[in-house]
Amino acid sequence: MYTSFFGLAEPPFAITPDPRYLFLSDRHAEALAHLLYGVTHSGGFVQLTGEVGTGKTTVVRSLLAQVPDNADVALILNPRVSPLELVQGICDELRVPVTEPARSSIKQLVDALNDYLLARHALGRRVVVIIDEAQQLTPEVLEQVRLLTNLETATTKLLQVILIGQPELRELLARTDLRQLAQRVTGRYHLEPLTRQETVAYVRHRLKVAGAMSPLFSPAALHEVHRLARGTPRLINVLCDRALLAAYTQEENRVTPALVRVAASEVHGRRVLPAWAAWTGAAAAIVGVTILGTALWLAWRTPPANAGQGAVPAAAAFARSAGSPRTVGGTPADAPTNDATSSATSDDAVTEAGNAVQGVAAALAAHAAETGTENAIAHLFERWGLRYDSLQGAPCPQASAAGLECATLKGSWNQLLQLRRPAVLALVDPAGNAHQVLLVQVNGEQARLALGAGNAGTAVLTGDLLQHWQGQALLLWRPAFQPVRSLSYGMRGPEVRSLAELLQQARGGYSRDPLGDQYNAALLREVQAFQRRHRLVVDGIAGVRTQMVLDAIADTRDVPLLTPQVVR
Repeated sequence: MYTSFFGLAEPPFAITPDPRYLFLSDRHAEALAHLLYGVTHSGGFVQLTGEVGTGKTTVVRSLLAQVPDNADVALILNPRVSPLELVQGICDELRVPVTEPARSSIKQLVDALNDYLLARHALGRRVVVIIDEAQQLTPEVLEQVRLLTNLETATTKLLQVILIGQPELRELLARTDLRQLAQRVTGRYHLEPLTRQETVAYVRHRLKVAGAMSPLFSPAALHEVHRLARGTPRLINVLCDRALLAAYTQEENRVTPALVRVAASEVHGRRVLPAWAAWTGAAAAIVGVTILGTALWLAWRTPPANAGQGAVPAAAAFARSAGSPRTVGGTPADAPTNDATSSATSDDAVTEAGNAVQGVAAALAAHAAETGTENAIAHLFERWGLRYDSLQGAPCPQASAAGLECATLKGSWNQLLQLRRPAVLALVDPAGNAHQVLLVQVNGEQARLALGAGNAGTAVLTGDLLQHWQGQALLLWRPAFQPVRSLSYGMRGPEVRSLAELLQQARGGYSRDPLGDQYNAALLREVQAFQRRHRLVVDGIAGVRTQMVLDAIADTRDVPLLTPQVVR
C-alpha cells in the first residue's frame, strides 16, 4: 500500500524469510559459526537458544545455505511427536530405505538408520539432524535422540544433532533425568537481541534492499524502534511496517518517533508513551518517597517528652546488637575479593603445550612500565618496519606518510581476528588501571603480547585476555589507494580497478568478467558475495570495513599477520 508513496520496490519489513534481506549481526554470525562447527565436527549435541523472534530461523536458513557438500541434513520442524514418529521422520528426511512393516518398529528403523550411517561414513559424508522448536520435545523423545547418538564406529560418532529452541530448552536439559544428554552437549549459544547500533543497521539494510533512495526513518525514530522492540528482529519488522503505514496515511515523507509510538500502540493494543514520560513518573515517585522519608526521619529524631538522658536511639541499639561486619583474614567476609588474588590459574604462570603461558593480570603487573600508549604505538610501528617518533606529532599522520592508515575498532574479538593485523588493545587490570598493549599474534587458544625482552613476546591464554579487553583496538593497514573513500555502483577510476584486482586475488585469481575501472553490475555482485561470505553488511558498497577485510585476505605480502591462516 505504501511502497509507491515511498518509492520502494516492495515492502521491506515482511516477516516471511527472504534470503535477499539476510542481515547477520555479530551475535547471529557467532551463532552461525557455532552451528557450522557442529556440522563439521563430529560428536555430541550442539544447542542454540534464543527468545521468540530473535532470529533463530534466520540462522538455521543461513546454515542450510552453507552446509558443506559432504554433509546430509535432516530438518525436523515438528517436534511434538512420539519417539517412533521422530525416528520415522529422520529416516524420511534422509531417504533411508525402510520397508513398510519396519516402519512400526523403532528397533528396525534404528537398524536401517545405522546401516545408512555406516554407508555414508564409508563415502566420507557426514549426517546431521537439526530439530527446530526443540523445547517442545518430551523427555522420552529426547532420550531416544540421545540413543541415536550412540550409533558410532570405533573412532567416530555417525550422527550429529543440533537442537534449536527457546530458553525453555535450557531448563528442559537441566532436568536430572536428562543429565546424560546434557553432558553430551558440546556447544551452547544463546542468541541475544540486537543492540541499538545493530537495530539501526538492520532497518537501514532492509530499506536499502527494498529500493529506498533516502532515509525513511529519522535517527530518533530508529532509537524509538529499538527501545520499543527491545532489539527483537521480528518486532522490529512489525513496528517498522506499521510505522511506514502510519506515515503514509498522514502523508509524511519520514517516520518520526511519534509515528513509531502510534505503530507500537496498535501492535500492543495499549497506549505507548515516550521514554521521558516514564522518567517523569519515576521522578515524581522519588520526590514523594523523599518527602515521606524526610518526615519520618524528623519524627524519629524528635525524642518523646518522657525520654530520659540515658535512652538509646533505635538505630544505635540495632547496630550494637548486630555487631560489626565479620572479618576473615583481615578482609570483611562480605567484601568482594580481588581477582588478582582469588584466581590462581589466571595470574600464576602455567605451562601449556610446552610454552610458558602467563596470566594477563600478572603480565600487566610485571610490565606496568611498558603498557603506556606511546610504548604500544612504538611496538605497532616496529611491526610494520617503521619508527614512531612522539616528537613528530600524532601517530596516524606519521603512518599515513608511510602509506598506511590508522583504524580504530570497537567491536568483538571475531571482528578483530577478521582484520588479521597486529593491534593495540585497551586492557584493564583487576585494580581498574588502564593499559595499552600490542597484540602481535593469535593462534587458537593462545595469544602473544609485545611485553618483555625479545621478539616472541609474552604468551597468554586468549580466554584470559578477553576478560581484560574492553573491545577497543587501534591497528594499521595498507589501503590500495589514498585517501581512502567508499566505492559504490556507478563510480569509475583507478580505485575501482584496484578493488576489482583485490577481489580477484581474494577468490584465487580467477575472474569471470574482464577487469575494468567501472563499478558495474558484475563488480557489485562480486562485492556483495564477498560481504556475504565474510559476514559484513551486504550493501554492495565497498566501504572502509569491506576494504580492510579484503586487504587482510587478498594482500599479505610484506605485512605483519596476526593470525597464521585465513579462509578465502
